[in-house]
Amino acid sequence: MSKTATVRARLEPVLKGHAESVFHRLGLNATQAITIFYKQVEMRGGLPFDMAIPTSTTKKTFNATDEGRDLVVCKDTNDLFKRLGI
Repeated sequence: MSKTATVRARLEPVLKGHAESVFHRLGLNATQAITIFYKQVEMRGGLPFDMAIPTSTTKKTFNATDEGRDLVVCKDTNDLFKRLGI
């Protein structure tokens, strides 16, 4: 099948650069990455990843951690597991 359809989108230049850097490390160009995305949408009948609107609790937690509040800092993984009771 010939590829004659065009997709146009406006992106922030920094986002475009970062994404294309990842594509390059994966051995892909932007067209190949977009094609993979579209194929996954077609195969799954929806987006190939979960999307959810954060709850008010999640938003409050994000804001608190962004401000450095309500954080638990562990010395290492053993300390983390001990605090979690694992």
